[in-house]
Amino acid sequence: MPGVTNDRSVHADADADADTIELSDLMPWSVAPLRLGRGWPVAPDAASLKARWETFVRGDAARRETLLEPTRSRTLHTAASQLPGQRTGTEPLVHAEGACPEPVRVLHGPFDEQWLIPDQRLIDEARPELWRVADERQLYLVEQGYVPDAGGPAVLAGAVLPEGRSPAGRPGRIRPLYRRPGAAEPNIAPGLLQHLSGTYDQEVTADDLFAWILAVAARGADRTCRVPLPVDPDVWLRGVELGRRVLWLERRGTGAERPKLPGGRRPYVRAPLPDRPTELLYDRAEDALLVGDGRISPVPAAAWDFQVSGVRVLEQWFARRTAPAEPGTLAAVRPKTWPQPWTSELLELITVLTLLAELGPQQAELRAALGDLITPAELTRARILPLPDTTRRPATVLDHQEEGPGGQFAIL
Repeated sequence: MPGVTNDRSVHADADADADTIELSDLMPWSVAPLRLGRGWPVAPDAASLKARWETFVRGDAARRETLLEPTRSRTLHTAASQLPGQRTGTEPLVHAEGACPEPVRVLHGPFDEQWLIPDQRLIDEARPELWRVADERQLYLVEQGYVPDAGGPAVLAGAVLPEGRSPAGRPGRIRPLYRRPGAAEPNIAPGLLQHLSGTYDQEVTADDLFAWILAVAARGADRTCRVPLPVDPDVWLRGVELGRRVLWLERRGTGAERPKLPGGRRPYVRAPLPDRPTELLYDRAEDALLVGDGRISPVPAAAWDFQVSGVRVLEQWFARRTAPAEPGTLAAVRPKTWPQPWTSELLELITVLTLLAELGPQQAELRAALGDLITPAELTRARILPLPDTTRRPATVLDHQEEGPGGQFAIL
């Protein structure tokens, strides 16, 4: 990736692959990305979603048919259950009325938190098994889809439920850290944490392994996401500490503590952003981001060049807020001018990408100093591999009831 050193995108050779572990053998349960089927139930602001819903329910059946943008999976007459943990209607959309279901935060793409109407009647494939384990203690690892010669990290993490699709549209996988709510039953190969604890002579938790994966995971020569596990406990501790920093940045900090650059490097709005910006450019000579006639600086080249699946993060983030919508569609119901909160989000995103890019050399140094590795053969001798098939399936979560179509209880 030009301008960004990010060793998580480096391809290992086939010989190196033999001594690393497939991510799917470390975190075996994974879920396919959500398939929305239509774009309008997602927006950068919750107010637009509520206005879109109000426009939808005001229409008659013919108008609703047009606005819905039906697919084979979802029409005005499709029966659908409530999503776990959400309170929505379950009657067919042709009869829907009342206020918009309360929008929830989702990760619509890499580093792009938006809002979603959590109504299964609007979403072709909502992956209810993900919603059943979503709570304030859950973390998600999003394995990026393979794109030949693309730069960027092989995995990204967050605490917000991810849509899971890569910027280039290739399918990836979503791997929750826990198989049940309340941080219960880690989605980790059975026996692995105990084996690592014995190797390093200290307790190894699921959170430790999650951080390690963020620090070192890379795409292998076989195109799978692979993770080296060191024998040296000092190397392990370095990687876990580095991975925790990556996680903190990808989560945009914790609580009131947000990522910041030192004062002289902190990006500021130097010229006001226009009401309706349509173009995003970068001035390398001036380290400036040009948002229409607006200007933000300093913006390091590393932030502008930061890519995921070969797509510049800043460009996609901007495009998803400014790309023209077809008149008369629900997607066209949006803010008429650029909202101030978007500027704040953009400044924070620049900061996060800059800080992540600066961790790249440390990740490269760590990978170069791994030393001897815990191999798949060792895990096989320890009877950790191969994994039972049950570890690749979702756990049964029965601590709440879900309303099925038409008000009936869903059968799980």
